Amino acid sequence: MEFTLKSVMAVPFLLVFLLGLVCGLRTFTAPAVLWFMRHRGPWAYVLVAAAVFEYYFDLNPKAPPRTDFASLLCRLISGAFVGWWAAVATGGITPVSGAIVAAVGALISAYASLAVRRRAIAAIGNNASGLLEDIVAIAASVAIVAAL
Repeated sequence: MEFTLKSVMAVPFLLVFLLGLVCGLRTFTAPAVLWFMRHRGPWAYVLVAAAVFEYYFDLNPKAPPRTDFASLLCRLISGAFVGWWAAVATGGITPVSGAIVAAVGALISAYASLAVRRRAIAAIGNNASGLLEDIVAIAASVAIVAAL
């Protein structure tokens, strides 16, 4: 396989975009994993606690949909946050580009994953579908951050 400058530059964009997709699933998972795997400071533990709270809150049937304005805004901010810092980690793209790419990923994923989640709820129930989504978000975040 031949590597060109163009193909090498695509990898950081892809990783940042994928991390943004995770933010569309779960607002705090990607930032928590990124910070925990890269920094391990006090903020990492705060983000992990926020992610755990989000997993618990998501199981509540009265939780607002992820496309509700406030929820969507939080996902976009989360995507921009991880995009910025993942771009800093890779060094292959500018932080502003990373923030934009990941925020777009979060927006796409928020709407796409809502449709998938609704079908999963109908098939396996709210709790099982929520736990499955948590596992996917955690596993994807760990794999992507490890590849940065």
